Amino acid sequence: MGYVACHRHARISPRKVRALADMIRGKFVDDALDILRYQPERGARMLEKVLKSAMGNAQDAENPANRERSVRVERLVVQSVYINGGPMAKRVRPRARGMAHVILRRTSHIHVELIEI
Repeated sequence: MGYVACHRHARISPRKVRALADMIRGKFVDDALDILRYQPERGARMLEKVLKSAMGNAQDAENPANRERSVRVERLVVQSVYINGGPMAKRVRPRARGMAHVILRRTSHIHVELIEI
């Protein structure tokens, strides 16, 4: 049973966040937070927030899977992190000779799942 958090429609390209997701996959939560904290990319802040949200979901006492025992944060591991593409906003830029160029404003769906070992 895992603890899941997601950020849908994040205003960043999925390609930029996937490199950061590969860095934390399979690591302990404390180590993953330390890795993300020292990354200069904007996607690291978004991924860090989703990871903290998943930790909060694991610690939540109202969680039905969590009533029989408490979760120890130091034993949580990032089981899966995946970044899917979200909807794209399409914009048009004028170009030479009356042509138009389509600009795609990409969005991402960031999903993090934690398990306790």
